[in-house]
Amino acid sequence: FVRSDDMPLWGGRFTGETDPVMERFNNSLEVDRIMWSADLDGSIAYSKALEKAGVISLDEGQAIRAGLEKVRTEWASDSFEIKPGDEDIHTANERRLTELIGPPGGKVHTGRSRNDQVVTDLRLHLRGVCDELDQLIRELVSIAAHRAELEIDLLMPGYTHLQSAQPLRWAHWMLSHAWAWKRDSSRLKQAVERLNECPLGSGALAGHPFCIDRDELAADLGFRCPTANSVDAVSDRDFVVELSGWASLMMVHLSRFAEDLIIYSSQEFGFVRCGDSYSTGSSLMPQKKNPDAAELLRGKSARVIGRHVSLLTMLKGLPAAYNKDLQEDKQALFDVLDTARASLQIACGVLTTLEPQADRMRAALNSFMLATDLSEYLVRKGVPFRETHHVAGRAVQMAEQRGCALTDLTTQDLQSLHALFDEDVMGVWNFEAAVERRDSVGGTSKRRVLEQAKQLQQWSST
Repeated sequence: FVRSDDMPLWGGRFTGETDPVMERFNNSLEVDRIMWSADLDGSIAYSKALEKAGVISLDEGQAIRAGLEKVRTEWASDSFEIKPGDEDIHTANERRLTELIGPPGGKVHTGRSRNDQVVTDLRLHLRGVCDELDQLIRELVSIAAHRAELEIDLLMPGYTHLQSAQPLRWAHWMLSHAWAWKRDSSRLKQAVERLNECPLGSGALAGHPFCIDRDELAADLGFRCPTANSVDAVSDRDFVVELSGWASLMMVHLSRFAEDLIIYSSQEFGFVRCGDSYSTGSSLMPQKKNPDAAELLRGKSARVIGRHVSLLTMLKGLPAAYNKDLQEDKQALFDVLDTARASLQIACGVLTTLEPQADRMRAALNSFMLATDLSEYLVRKGVPFRETHHVAGRAVQMAEQRGCALTDLTTQDLQSLHALFDEDVMGVWNFEAAVERRDSVGGTSKRRVLEQAKQLQQWSST
């Protein structure tokens, strides 16, 4: 028996024609065709398992594999012809295989359901996508680390609550984002480890009837092990949710990076200039240079988070085993990962072409950012911090009442607030010294920031 071109894989018990609207509603090929290579890999390995189990002969197995390689060539050369009845990538590949080799093509699906086939294809496909995403993260971290080394001497205001707080190195700010990106890589690696189990051989839900060697099948496809329970295997989309959740957090990190750049590139701040390649103008106002790339990074994070929520909502009410709702997992996840990939590429370009404006950053440093250093001067003389904090606060109040900078206060002014202030207190009024005093691990001193850059550079190149 050879299936006709327009006969669905599931059509044996049906006599009525399917509503054309339902055919379109049910068709997922435009979404899942991207998995054509993974689907062929799975079928090739599965044919070997069937052959070793004695379900198909050596000649049949060889014919199936040769036919599948011809199908691969057609996809790779963009010459694969879609026909009516190709409702998904599995149907399309099996239909073409049967056209090429005849009846043996109908044996490749023996003991297999699209339920275990699709989730196997998806896991295989995602391994490659995740490798690409990880390389992009490493590239982004490497750019930040390299720039940090080159621009180590630039100082800028650090902010909490978007209020000026303490002086920082520009490099320290860049690396604060790089460490978040490194954590994104770590979480991605963990997610890939968990998805790397093989559902193939689980059947529709109850397992395989022909005693194939699932351990060998899993190894042949590069999986760590076979899945442990067939019902769970065909319905498990934890890895889909985990990857969309991973992408959501990664996009939040890119969004926060973008938000900093949007603020810092404004005329009011002027700390950075965004490269022309990642900016646009206004259709009305000729003076405008808008940080569109950064704004889109911020905006697309909402899109990814929304997809993540839609996946959770889809899954929350499903009964055990496979349900057709799960067909919707790929459109959401593929959009999430495509957006993540493009966003990382854009972030790399934005960071590479960014131009820090050292003079503007330096001019934004203000004397009150050294108030903490003033309190720490007394700490070094044995005064309890709670007391020194109060003293420094009174110094700030004195300067504000006089309408002067904190650094305009004299030694005598400070001695009126505490007797342990001495002439050397004037050394506190130095921004370079202030950042150098933050010399513990993870601090903003020059050597500590260079240590961070070196660590990140080494990590990104492994």
